[in-house]
Amino acid sequence: MTLSGSCLCRGVQYEIHGPISDVYNCHCSMCRKLHAAAFRTCGRIRSADWRTRSGGELIRFYESSPGEHKAFCSVCGSSLFTRFDDKPEAYGFPLGTLDTDPGVRAQKHVFVGSKAPWFEITDDLPRHDGFG
Repeated sequence: MTLSGSCLCRGVQYEIHGPISDVYNCHCSMCRKLHAAAFRTCGRIRSADWRTRSGGELIRFYESSPGEHKAFCSVCGSSLFTRFDDKPEAYGFPLGTLDTDPGVRAQKHVFVGSKAPWFEITDDLPRHDGFG
């Protein structure tokens, strides 16, 4: 399976040649601020499965926590993936920039203790105060 995606300005285009696993909705304040939304739906991919098709020169990194680097488009700001110093074989991957259906859905909500007070979780997925 090959998935494809792009940033908002379409300057960065990518493919993922492998599965997305461990999909969850994160309600922590960092994810809410990064995505300007009530939560971020993300999963895990193998870093070797990521291919930047175009716009690699536009990708910048922000170290949001020690050893955790958020990749984003320097033109439009779209969040692309998270690189980890202690786990170089894996990326955290927010599903929002996909242009194709990944065929996976969130399996749980995490960090619900810090969710936005104006958002109500209305599904029956498991809820955890941490990663769970």
